[in-house]
Amino acid sequence: MTVAVETGQWQLDATASTVGIRHRTMWGLVTVRGAFGTVGGTGEVRPDGSAVGTLTFDVASLDTGNAKRDTHLGSEHFFDAGHHPEITFVAHSAELRDGDRVHVVGRLTVRGISRPLSLTARVTDRDTTGLTLDTEFTVDREQFGMGWNQLGMIRGRTTVTATLRFTRAAA
Repeated sequence: MTVAVETGQWQLDATASTVGIRHRTMWGLVTVRGAFGTVGGTGEVRPDGSAVGTLTFDVASLDTGNAKRDTHLGSEHFFDAGHHPEITFVAHSAELRDGDRVHVVGRLTVRGISRPLSLTARVTDRDTTGLTLDTEFTVDREQFGMGWNQLGMIRGRTTVTATLRFTRAAA
């Protein structure tokens, strides 16, 4: 079954959306989880069924449940929120494939460094008010200038999870 989506402008419903991260630290013994409290985004579904859009995450809104760690993550060692307050993902193309799967190609910008990123999302809910996409992918933080790794405590890739609820934008 293919999930058709109406053409036009779409707006991220920040109250019904979540973007989180998880990363193994302490030599792989501890998994740190966090969520961005402030997210935003817009999109457009074109007449051919393809889509484009932009998502933003406020770096200062990252909450891992530990204020000292959150301050460190916002520092120049990691996200450098003072100079780069937002993380941005620009989707250059999003195409519905295999029923409820959406193939997304875009660019992720963290700390002012942009890298190509392709991912697969899944349409998990669709009704007359909007649609919800779920995705999970990994990012190599070192590609974005986040190489801080005191005593080799932080290894591997960071996993990003997102549930994104989009509603039709007011005309």
